[in-house]
Amino acid sequence: MSVLVFTENWDGKFKKLTFELVSYGSKLAEMLNTSVVAVSVGNVALEELQKLGKYGAALIVTVTGEEFSMLDNQAYVNAISDIAGQENASVIVLSNNNTGKALAPRLSVRLKAGLGAGVSGLPKSIDPFVVYKKVFSGNAFADVKILSENKILTLSQNSFELIEKPVTPEIIPASVTVDPGSLKTKVTDVQKQTGKILLTDAEIVVSGGRGMKSAENWGPLVELAELLGAATACSRPVSDEGWRPHEEHTGQTGKIIAPDLYFAIGISGATQHLAGVSSSKYIVAINTDKDAPIFEAAQYGIIGDAAKVLPKLIEAVKEAKGK
Repeated sequence: MSVLVFTENWDGKFKKLTFELVSYGSKLAEMLNTSVVAVSVGNVALEELQKLGKYGAALIVTVTGEEFSMLDNQAYVNAISDIAGQENASVIVLSNNNTGKALAPRLSVRLKAGLGAGVSGLPKSIDPFVVYKKVFSGNAFADVKILSENKILTLSQNSFELIEKPVTPEIIPASVTVDPGSLKTKVTDVQKQTGKILLTDAEIVVSGGRGMKSAENWGPLVELAELLGAATACSRPVSDEGWRPHEEHTGQTGKIIAPDLYFAIGISGATQHLAGVSSSKYIVAINTDKDAPIFEAAQYGIIGDAAKVLPKLIEAVKEAKGK
């Protein structure tokens, strides 16, 4: 028996959420008195794969091949389920991001496994197997009992700390085959956005709301984002007004993000907005209304006019960076 962790990569590189998953899998394996196996799909350099050993992945199974370059969910599910069988994995862990949300239900059906989606920590108990998660947009909590022998878990981002448990990993190629006829996706062209940090990938996000008052006042917010190497975002009213593009809209009806640091500037903190950013590790709120709901979700708050606070914040960041 083992714990299998799917380690997603971006252009051959792992990000913090991948190491968070391996840390979680390693601790879960300790609870189950077993080992953790990491699965990597795609072309990832040896030195990058070895980084997974820093967080307890003693065995790394690599999956490569042309059929896995098409981002076809069926191919991924075939590979992960085959490896799970070979490694006698009773628990499979994925991130609760777009990829994990696409793969987990398919794996659940394939392996007849109970699914715990968006868990926020280690199981409360092993027998029975009970996991903890946020529900109702983070306004409540639930304990979910999984009764099946096999289990699929998707871990919410920023819900588990990085825990180093250095080992020298054994890295082996996977022994899996995929029927080309089962593949439904064909990539004919790839166009990548350059010169701008993708909102869903950003570790720092600077976001503005209606408290910015107009599109003309967005300059300092963009300048702060550039200084911090951050992505820019906005609340729904801002995108509806056309002040910022809809692709920057975060919230329940926009993009769901989980950066390490989220600046909410002139955002009141409506439930719909918080549903999209509540997984942020730290939230810094700037608002003139001391009773704004955003302050209840924020770890740090500044009561003041963004037009006056932002220039001072920019000046402080420049000073800290020696600019």
